[in-house]
This record gives sequence, C-alpha cells and structure tokens, in this order.
Amino acid sequence: MLTDELKNFRIILASGSPRRQALLRQAGLHFDVILRDFNEDYPAGLSGKEIAEYISAAKAHSVKDELSGNDIIITADTIVWCNGRVLGKPVNNEDALRMLKAISGNVHEVITGVTISSKWDEITFSESTRVTFETLSTEEIKYYTEKYKPFDKAGAYGIQEWIGIIGCSRIEGSYFNVVGLPVQKLYYELKKFTRSK
Repeated sequence: MLTDELKNFRIILASGSPRRQALLRQAGLHFDVILRDFNEDYPAGLSGKEIAEYISAAKAHSVKDELSGNDIIITADTIVWCNGRVLGKPVNNEDALRMLKAISGNVHEVITGVTISSKWDEITFSESTRVTFETLSTEEIKYYTEKYKPFDKAGAYGIQEWIGIIGCSRIEGSYFNVVGLPVQKLYYELKKFTRSK
C-alpha cells in the first residue's frame, strides 16, 4: 500500500481546492495543506498541456525553499482548453457566462498539470480529458452561474455540480481529472517518486 511507503515522508498539498483535498483523502493519503497566492502567469506561445505544466512547476519552484528532509510537495494547475484558447477561472459573472457559452454544444479538454517536488528530485506531468457538453440554453447557463457562482473553477463549471449532471454527455479519460486532480496517475507517480530516493 502506498500509505505504508509514504509513512517516512511528509506529504504537502499546496492547494486550497476542497475538491483536490477530498480526492487525496479518498485515495487514503495523509497530508498537510499550505496555502499560497501563486502567480499563474505563463509565457506567450504556450498551449494546452504546456500551460498547465508550466504553472504547476512554477508553483512548486516558489515554495521549494521551504522544504526540508523528507518533505514532498504536490502542486497542480487545471485549465480548460476550448477552441484553441484557455478558459481559466472567470473574473466575474459575465466572464463565466462567456465561458459556458463557449463549451455549450462543444468538446473541450480539461488539462491538469501536476508537480511532485522534494529536496532531492522533481517531476511534472499532466493528464488530459475530453469533455462533451450538449447545447445549454441561456436560461440554464444563467441559473447555474447565479446559484453555484463557479468563480473558483477553470472553465466556470464543476463537473460534479448541476451543470455537469444535466449538460455533460461524454467524458473520454479521467473523470477525477475534470473534478480537479488526476488522482489515479498521481498515486502511481508518487510510488515511483518515493522509490527513487
């Protein structure tokens, strides 16, 4: 079991996302949480998984000096890639409406970059999931944004919420990645990471 292999390490999740925290707990991991205001800027010219991996690694680099001994820190960044553009977290209700109209009746990718970092090593990887939404009415989109206020979510939606239940018709890849963390892949990458020490 991974929990036995990790007993000599302190696992740290650098994320305030309740969804990521819940997924790690459900995977049986014990971890501490640190909260930081990370800079999520990225160089022009990056696209898709390059963006998610760049931001995830940048988050890890900004806190790496705080690590000691057998600390292992996990950072992540999720983006929605639709029509060749990034849909990040909406800045206001109007922005959320624009994003949801873009994914309505369309296929998009949810990409999460993850970095596992320590004093002795670092790896970054990503997971991509294709998500298909049926066409949503303006009334449905407005109802969702007003009731659920999805301003902390990439692409302005949570797949586990009402809009995902009534709107999502197909998922190709990891469902948990769309929730916010490719926990299955992370589980096995953590195994390899700790064995490499």
